[in-house]
Amino acid sequence: MKKNIAEIIGISNEIYDKGLVSGKSGNISARFKGENGDIIAITPTLKSLSNLHEEDIVLVDMNGNVLTRGVPSSEVNMHIEIYRKRPDVNGIVHTHSPYATGFAHSTKKIRRLEGFGAIKSEYMAEIEYEKPGSDELAKNASEGLGNEDVLILKKHGVVCVADSLKEAELLAIFVEESAKTQFITCMLNSAED
Repeated sequence: MKKNIAEIIGISNEIYDKGLVSGKSGNISARFKGENGDIIAITPTLKSLSNLHEEDIVLVDMNGNVLTRGVPSSEVNMHIEIYRKRPDVNGIVHTHSPYATGFAHSTKKIRRLEGFGAIKSEYMAEIEYEKPGSDELAKNASEGLGNEDVLILKKHGVVCVADSLKEAELLAIFVEESAKTQFITCMLNSAED
């Protein structure tokens, strides 16, 4: 378990340093096997991902019962619902990265680009805005993901899922780079010669 917690802290620092989250925004989690079923290790509420310690990471069971000290992210129910619906997912990264979140606040969709596996659909999946931390967001996000690995939360941010937390992090980085590339392309195409 210490290894899982150390990985969460390391990846939290990395996504903060890369600018995928800022202030006290964003959250990540990892699922692992416990003695009595699956356990979710998740970042805490209202703490910056830039400076977490082992005692900050909160463990919860699949029913949302807190197993350690601390208060889990306000998005804990979204993470739980995704894990319930997706047995193939063991890592979730939720960011507010600037370019992808800019798209989330616009009417434009983010195109899927080559570089992170097969392109199954032209655009990244998205759902309409629901209040952060709400049961509606948890339900709609888990359903909106379906079999996708990325979900754009309109007027909110991005959720990336994978079989490991590291893969989810790499995907979050790729989503932001894809959004940046698409933004630059739009700007160049709209510029006068």
